[in-house]
Amino acid sequence: MKLSTRARYGLKAMADIAANEEGGTVSLNQIAQRHGISENYLEQLIAVLKKAGFVKSVRGAGGGYKLAKKPEDITVGELLEVLEGSLSLVECGEDGTCGSGDCGCCQTKEVWKKLSTSLKETAESITLKDLLP
Repeated sequence: MKLSTRARYGLKAMADIAANEEGGTVSLNQIAQRHGISENYLEQLIAVLKKAGFVKSVRGAGGGYKLAKKPEDITVGELLEVLEGSLSLVECGEDGTCGSGDCGCCQTKEVWKKLSTSLKETAESITLKDLLP
């Protein structure tokens, strides 16, 4: 499994906001400069994260973005699911069916289920606070 740039950059942006908001806000330009990410791309990612309730925007002079929750209340798992969708490694782990039909007799079903569960549990155990310096 390989995460997209959407997930990697979105997580970097959230970690950057958590590390740099210090009671104020962080602008997309600041994040873009620190991480070499396109500001336009960051706008798209932040819109998704804002809609999901992870960040708030502040308008006006000194405006920018800040976390909508405490860093310890936001997990990497939550962020990845918002940015990537399901963290299941294969489709059969979600609804009992796969591209070839019923997964009930599939010899590898339990492997994918265990791996997906492990990935989700690990991602849910890491918070933004854990990523702070």
